[in-house]
Amino acid sequence: MKNFLQFIRMFAVTGICFVLSAEPAQSASYQGDVTDVRVIRQVDQHPDSWRVWQPVITQWKKNHLITAFGAMTHGKKDMGDIFATVSRNDGDSWEEPVVVFDHNKWQGDIQFAYANPVLFKPEDQDIVWCFAMRCSIKQENSEESYLVAAFTADGGRSWTPVELAMHYTGPLITNATIIESQIKGRPRYLLPAHRNTLASDPRGSRDHFILGSSSLLEWELEAFIPQPESPRVFLHEGNIAPGDHPGELKIVMRTADYDDTNKTTDPPRAYSSVSRDGGHRWSDAREEPDLHNAKSKGFFGRATDGTHIYVYSDGPAQRDLSWPGFPNGGRTSLRYKTKASGGNWSAEKTFYDAGIKNSYPTLVEVAPGEFRCVWDSGTANTARTHIQFGKLTLKP
Repeated sequence: MKNFLQFIRMFAVTGICFVLSAEPAQSASYQGDVTDVRVIRQVDQHPDSWRVWQPVITQWKKNHLITAFGAMTHGKKDMGDIFATVSRNDGDSWEEPVVVFDHNKWQGDIQFAYANPVLFKPEDQDIVWCFAMRCSIKQENSEESYLVAAFTADGGRSWTPVELAMHYTGPLITNATIIESQIKGRPRYLLPAHRNTLASDPRGSRDHFILGSSSLLEWELEAFIPQPESPRVFLHEGNIAPGDHPGELKIVMRTADYDDTNKTTDPPRAYSSVSRDGGHRWSDAREEPDLHNAKSKGFFGRATDGTHIYVYSDGPAQRDLSWPGFPNGGRTSLRYKTKASGGNWSAEKTFYDAGIKNSYPTLVEVAPGEFRCVWDSGTANTARTHIQFGKLTLKP
């Protein structure tokens, strides 16, 4: 009995320590329109990783949020493990994360690593899906990946892996969430992705495409995003949202020079394409003259009232040191623009600026005009040392 009581005391102390360790740190002083900024996770909480990156967020139920992120394994350029963490108080505090995809778990004789989580909650299901990329850990980078998935039925506390039926068999790179659409009168899930086989194969290509599914389990190639007539552009990491007109879908994409990805487009701009048949056919990609993009993921979405929002990294490309005022290259402050339905893009606004590196924002609307946001953050000189959360209210 005495030993049992000692065990209970030890468990209670451990539990108290667990809760305290799960409390997120307050963010350093900053400028910008996001509020309630919290540090969700730091890289030093993952001893076998050297970066934390590419967070995504979704809402399970009111005030119940789920964030997934990657922890980059030592020695790898852009892959590792995928974790998920839960907040039950609208982002004020976050629980200890659980692993969704673990690079230490072998599949037979093959060891995989993972990247780029995508969270999606279907409107008619009380489950949340996590899609990600799986790649042999022997690869130099994750550009030879294929799609994997897991789901949670308890709000993100546990995850069940699922093997997908893939009719698209090429490599892919995920980035943005799935949207629900209809093609020829039938419900259809659309997942934006791209491939970069030209990086390792002189006869390869850099293509943006859309995967389609009627079940979330079986996927096929739905469409390619057509290249502009001239010059070709490396279109990648696009976000799909409802467009400017009824029944229209629009995708806004990150860009780079097609042949030399060390270069931005000239000038550095995002490109877009539209579909008027539910996502089966898309227009030729074209420059968005008001939307800056210098080789970094942006977020494009639409609020309930029809307002579009675009969040992006300002300045030059990541390793471009030639711009005045950016001695450590780009991906520093996050900026954003909004556009009312039928209107024009606003002037640039500050999303988050703390004199440190920030990139890869993802937002989810939890109430009309109310967004919950995550992004990876760092120091003035080092990228992706921690994951941050904030709230954004769109103002008329």
